[in-house]
Formats: sequence, structure tokens, C-alpha cells
Amino acid sequence: MSVEKEKIQEPLVHNDENILEVSHLKKYFPIKGTLGSTKGEVKAVDDVSFNIKRGTTMGLVGESGCGKSTTGRTILRLIEKTDGQVLFNGIDVNKASKKEMRELRTKMQIIFQDPYSSLSPRLPIGEIIGEAVKEHNLVPKDEYDAYITKIMNSCGLQEYHKDRYPHEFSGGQRQRICIARAIAVNPEFIVCDEPVSALDVSIQAQVINLLKDLQDEYNLTYLFISHDLSVVEHISDTVGVMYLGGLVETGATEDIFKNPLHPYTKALFSAIPIPDPDAKLDRIILEGSIPSPANPPAGCKFHTRCSECMEICKKQAPKVKDMGNGHMVRCHLYD
Repeated sequence: MSVEKEKIQEPLVHNDENILEVSHLKKYFPIKGTLGSTKGEVKAVDDVSFNIKRGTTMGLVGESGCGKSTTGRTILRLIEKTDGQVLFNGIDVNKASKKEMRELRTKMQIIFQDPYSSLSPRLPIGEIIGEAVKEHNLVPKDEYDAYITKIMNSCGLQEYHKDRYPHEFSGGQRQRICIARAIAVNPEFIVCDEPVSALDVSIQAQVINLLKDLQDEYNLTYLFISHDLSVVEHISDTVGVMYLGGLVETGATEDIFKNPLHPYTKALFSAIPIPDPDAKLDRIILEGSIPSPANPPAGCKFHTRCSECMEICKKQAPKVKDMGNGHMVRCHLYD
């Protein structure tokens, strides 16, 4: 084993301020050939590291297919990692036993992008929200109905909704049901996987404000995955920018949006619409298409589309640089 490999495998040292610590996380999907042979792999998540402080929100942004959702699901162990380490409150999620993982499931939840397909059409709303509460015996039987009503009211739902089915609700109401189901088990950390992308703009604002109110009320921590940069700027304390399975820039939301450093981040942010018809947008148009994660470019993965590409970018992968105030960037421009 090489020295570099051993460094990657060094165990994380837990910091009590952090609820989540992710180190060199990788998730590769095998490409199957004939007769079950493996002829390659898709590097969906490739060496991702970040921390989230308790009670805060980290936004994860990037183009479709960059690995945002896979990162969130691998953290929750909904899919198994290929390599790396995930600590939740100091507990190594991937080393947890079935019993330990069952307990962690109540503390780590997810809100999916499509509220309709993530709800069973055969169960009324009261049962959908309370199913896990019963399974984990979280409240006494004589307090169960009042508890479910309280959770529903916190999410803008009424008690009489308990006996209705998902198809009887609008998209925004269905997402409120999904949020109620997630917080009903009293979690500490929630992966919000593009929770408002399927909703109208006005409804998006209502759901975002609901998530912020619930965060204050229940002391929640969010990993907020989205391609909508305006929404991420509004809800997030920190931001991570992903490209082709890896993080290219992370930092405080204000720092990232005011002073983006990586060429990809600059291009991404230049597409944010400005509510002024007379304002001139200085758009940065990326040339070419996104390379395949099954065959990513050598060196910097972004060099095939970067207007500031240098020779070193084609040959050597850049290291993460600390630009101060926790603003990290992976780019040879700052060597």
C-alpha cells in the first residue's frame, strides 16, 4: 500500500461541533459487460470531504449528474460506499451494526425530490407520517394521535388530513407530508434532496421558509442538495460546489457567492438571473459537454471545459487550497 493511500485511510478525529464529518468518500458503480463481467466503473462520487456543524445548513450545488444525490444517499448508507469514512456524531456509519443502524435511522432522515413517488398511494397520510413512529416505539400509544397531529400542524397540515390519501393533495402539500414524515422520528440531520425543484416558485418559498422554521424549532441540521443557486443562497450557511463527482470549492455562503474562485463556480454563478431587465449579464459559457464519469479526464477534471486551463491542469490533479476563513478551492490557479 502506498504512502498516499495510507494517508487517505487515516481515521477522522471527531470534532464535537460537527454533526457530520465526511472524509474521502467514494462511490463507484460497476459497468457490467457480457456474462456478468465488469468492464469499468462509474465514479459517481470521487474523493469528497466536508464537515457540517450542528444546527447549520450546507448547500450542495452542481450540474445534473455531478453526484450530489449519490453523495447524500451514500452518507445515509442507503447505498454502500466504495471507500472513505462518514462520521455521524462521532459514530462511523459504515461500521455500525444492524442494531446501531436501526437507531441511527431515526436520527438521519431524507426528503426526496418527488413527493408523489415517495409516498405510498395505498396508505392515508396519518399512517404514512406515523409508520416509523410506531415501528420505533417513539411515543406511548395513548399519546400517539396527539403527537402525529402536533407534527402535522408544525408542517402546515390539518388534523382532518389524516384520513386522506396522497392523490388528494397538491404538490406543495405532498412535500409537507414528506417533511412531516421525516421530522416525526425526531431526527438531528436531514438530507434534503432537491425538495423544492418540482414545485412552483411561490410554493418553493413557502416550503423553504417551513424548513427554516423547523430547523429552529427542532434544532435540525440540513444537507440541502439543489441546482437552484438562489434557493441555496437563501437557506444555506455553507456551500459545496460539485463537478464530476468531486468538490471544487467549499466555504461560507456569503464568501462563495461574493467571491467565487474556481472557474467552474464562476461559470455556474454567472447563470443566476438578476431581477433587473436593464442589467447586463456577464455570462460565462462553458464549451463542450460534461465528460463521462466512467472515463473522467486526467489531471483536473474540469480542464476540458475551462477557459483558464494550463498545461499542468491536463496532467496533475490540483490539491485543495485554504484561501482563508474556511474558503477551500481545488484549482491550480492558486498554487
